[in-house]
Amino acid sequence: MDGEDKVERIDIQYAVAGGGIPAAETIRAHVRHALKAAAAEDAVLTVRVVDEAEITALNSEYRGKQGATNVLSFPYEPLPGVNSALIGDVVICAPVVAAEAIAQDKPLEAHWAHIVIHGVLHLLGHDHREETGALAMEDLERQLLAALGYADPYRPAGTA
Repeated sequence: MDGEDKVERIDIQYAVAGGGIPAAETIRAHVRHALKAAAAEDAVLTVRVVDEAEITALNSEYRGKQGATNVLSFPYEPLPGVNSALIGDVVICAPVVAAEAIAQDKPLEAHWAHIVIHGVLHLLGHDHREETGALAMEDLERQLLAALGYADPYRPAGTA
């Protein structure tokens, strides 16, 4: 994109409405923060904010798991020889994120930041299936959230 204005490469889709859902620019800021830490600032991706029905259907179809979850990430894998900045899609369930924030006694804004960053890190290849990967991913999430002024998302509320 030599000399051209940068085209927005982070698409935000809302398939659900409601209070407490961050504005598109807030979500983009959290995505950019995670991408910058991974030196993947030119990445292209979509974040879709959905209801419980949509995330439940996706969770069942793609993970074989029943029920709603907070976030699903769908990494894009280009065909051999195809160069693409596309890294995939993140799907976030707004009602689940809101319920978790209440249940975990966390500020909703902080929990949204965590879930967005968590989903993007999955697109970038991080995972938490094995303990070593989980510890590394959680440490990176802590660092990214601390840089935004948010508390450790893995520390129980009310602990120092």
